[in-house]
Amino acid sequence: MSEKKIEEPRTQKQPAEQEDVPRKKIDIRSALAMIPPASQILGKEKKVRERRVRLRFHDEIKEGIAKLNPQLIQEIGEAEYIEVVVAHRHKFRYKVEVDETVPPNEIWVNGSNLPEYGIADNSIATVRALRQQTS
Repeated sequence: MSEKKIEEPRTQKQPAEQEDVPRKKIDIRSALAMIPPASQILGKEKKVRERRVRLRFHDEIKEGIAKLNPQLIQEIGEAEYIEVVVAHRHKFRYKVEVDETVPPNEIWVNGSNLPEYGIADNSIATVRALRQQTS
């Protein structure tokens, strides 16, 4: 006769018979978000030293001088001279004069000679500070 084993109710789980708990998948995006960008690691992030502004004509200003708002001068960097570029073609150099009455998104210059270059009042131009004056 064969003997039958009667199984007893198990109160403890055997290590071989443990249930497989599904592991939570790691989200790649959240893991990559913890890695800082290279610019932060190196600590060298370039500041933008140019700005797009409106070029306004004022005939009472002397030729070769541009009036700027102090806030704009801080953005582009303080310098004795600025370079104004219109339509990536026409470059002009002006001596900087600070004036608080000038709006921060405008530059006031004498516009008597600019129409011969095809530049009108209220044109959009890029302005940047010139670090060294070239003769």
